[in-house]
Amino acid sequence: MKKILVFFVLAILLLFAACSDSEEQTADDSEAKANATDEKEQTPETSGNVHTYPLTGVKTDQPADDRIVGVMVNNHRKARPQTGLSKADIVFEVLAEGRITRLLALFQSEKPDAVGPVRSAREYYFELASGYGALYTYHGAANFVNDMIRNRGIEYLDGAMHDDDEYLFKRESFREPPHNSYLQFGSVYDAAENKGYDVSRSYEPLPFASEEEAASISGDAATHIKIVYSDKLTNIVEYQYDADSETYTRYSDGTKMTEMESGEAITTDNIFIVETPHQVIDDAGRREVDITSGGDAYLVQKGKVRQVKWENRDGRIIPVKDGEPVPFVPGKTWINIVPSSPGMDQSVTISDE
Repeated sequence: MKKILVFFVLAILLLFAACSDSEEQTADDSEAKANATDEKEQTPETSGNVHTYPLTGVKTDQPADDRIVGVMVNNHRKARPQTGLSKADIVFEVLAEGRITRLLALFQSEKPDAVGPVRSAREYYFELASGYGALYTYHGAANFVNDMIRNRGIEYLDGAMHDDDEYLFKRESFREPPHNSYLQFGSVYDAAENKGYDVSRSYEPLPFASEEEAASISGDAATHIKIVYSDKLTNIVEYQYDADSETYTRYSDGTKMTEMESGEAITTDNIFIVETPHQVIDDAGRREVDITSGGDAYLVQKGKVRQVKWENRDGRIIPVKDGEPVPFVPGKTWINIVPSSPGMDQSVTISDE
């Protein structure tokens, strides 16, 4: 009888032990699941910078498919300082009439509130804008230029059609015409949609250097760049390198170029100087500028300069060496197009000053 009682007690103890082990295992499993859930909730989701702005090479976690907007910006001395240029991804500077240049500013990664003053259209400017898939935005043009724009299917916004509504363009009172037309950038995409244009588009990025490639750029020292479009003070462009920021500050006619409202300096990461034939075609001094044939060029980055070639590939002007694209460093770019005659050596000076 005692043996039976002992066996009974042992069985009860074993049953309690098994139940205790099962409960502990269940508790352990529940705690592990709770910890895993907590860790998952506490770990931030990292989307990563999976997109690239096509004109700057800068990575972003936002879609980079807003339509590029190309704006004709006045560069007459009476139009300075301008508005909005610090936010442009790429700016082309080309001679218009006489020895005065005009600017084509391409906006995509950043969008200012206003851009201007805006001036009239020219053929080589709208062809450049079209090559980059941009909406071409200008204020007025000669009838034959407007005819070319329409006949070639250029997608455009013309301020001359909005002089009275102040919706897309506004005439400011602090400057005299024709130096007072300002694009209201917040209305651009609505105006484009009203004309049936796409306001988003997928773009192939320009060639850009990796961090390692950008850090190892070689070439001659290039601290100061001077481009003489005319020997008159009002047509001289200069860039001064700042080693701390690794950018170039732009000067026009000996004065630092700034935003009119904020006083922010206009800087750039790349300076691409392109030589090409220019030809005056009428009594008004209008020009033909060859933007397709290619030729000699300078590429200035990170305090260095390299002699390269330029080519027009699929409408975009890029630096090339031995047939291969030479990458821009990520950031902003100014492209100065200069006449091939009398020659780059007489119009461009690059030095270590």
